[in-house]
Amino acid sequence: MAKDILSLIQREMPGFSKGQKRIANYILTSYDKAAFMTANKLGQTVDVSESTVVRFAAELGYDGYPAMQRTLQEMIRNKLTAVQRIQVSNDRLAHQDTLSTVIQADVENLRLTLEEVDRRAFDQAVQAILRAKRVYILGVRSSSALANFMTFYFNLILENVTLVNTISTSELFEQIFHIGQEDVFIGISFPRYSRRTVRAMRFAKDRGAINIAITDSDLSPLCELADYTLMARSDMASFVDSLTAPLSLVNALIVAVSREKNDELAETLGRLEKIWDEYGVYQKTE
Repeated sequence: MAKDILSLIQREMPGFSKGQKRIANYILTSYDKAAFMTANKLGQTVDVSESTVVRFAAELGYDGYPAMQRTLQEMIRNKLTAVQRIQVSNDRLAHQDTLSTVIQADVENLRLTLEEVDRRAFDQAVQAILRAKRVYILGVRSSSALANFMTFYFNLILENVTLVNTISTSELFEQIFHIGQEDVFIGISFPRYSRRTVRAMRFAKDRGAINIAITDSDLSPLCELADYTLMARSDMASFVDSLTAPLSLVNALIVAVSREKNDELAETLGRLEKIWDEYGVYQKTE
């Protein structure tokens, strides 16, 4: 419904009350701002009651105002420039305690992710990784932090993991040139979605590999290319997206794979501990 909400509002406009029409007109002209307003704030902006805003969302077929708000956010997040994100975040954080607001938003992202993640897709993704001849992992820009984190731990568990570097598009394809039907490609991307990740996933799909997408919404271009989609909320707090819930999802994926490789992992870590001690890798404390 996210792609159609504006046309839905326009279609239903004749049947709205005067107050609802004020809400509708504001959303149609300023949806980038409305998407991040509370029901109370939106009501104050167009001079209607909060209950009128809530009824407006229900009139459109949403299960409450938060559901309509999330739809608007999903529609625009990939369209906002960094400057627009700063403007929106300034409006959201005005006169609020930044530390509390950001942490509470992260807690909400974690809660929604736990509620909404596809458990069957998660389990199937774990099994696909375990069966893979080779696992390729790609994350661009801020998502590279998630890709690096996942690769670091998967390399302790598995012997077949490749972190795809993204210095240039041509080098990207050179690194995944040999991908095939026995392999798994993990693409990680959040708004604004990376074209390089989308292109790499399309290449992997064309070569018959299993694609696993880690993203935030069914509107993500990664979804149509994925065999298994794992979604995590990354609603923005400022010009950056929160990676708290995505990192937690990645962590869960690593732990699930490690549990299936428990004996091998214990042996690997035991050998590594001896090497670390022998070569003084870690500083010992008194």
